Amino acid sequence: MLLLLLGIIVLHVAVLVLLFVSTIVSQWIVGNGHSTDLWQNCSTSSSGNVHHCFSSSANEWLQSVQATMILSVIFSVLSLFLFFCQLFTLTKGGRFYITGIFQILAESNSSQMCSCD
Repeated sequence: MLLLLLGIIVLHVAVLVLLFVSTIVSQWIVGNGHSTDLWQNCSTSSSGNVHHCFSSSANEWLQSVQATMILSVIFSVLSLFLFFCQLFTLTKGGRFYITGIFQILAESNSSQMCSCD
């Protein structure tokens, strides 16, 4: 039972780390003198100096991706917090329904991000 709880904690932390990295990481698309991420579009010179960076939130679909990524991170943090709260307050044999609901919300938000073409 302890090994199962340890595995669940590791999965919660791994999902949280992956969500933070995918939300914060820069340069999702790198091309000739151009780099794009979730938050900015930047054009660079041949020497590598950044010339112009502007917000990439002009598109409505990109704003929805930004919102779902932020919601996914928030729900994942809440899920981990509620897991620890329920771990110490539930009676033996209790179910982690609230934690599961928030984790499902976090995963459904991050999976919607991938379906925006």
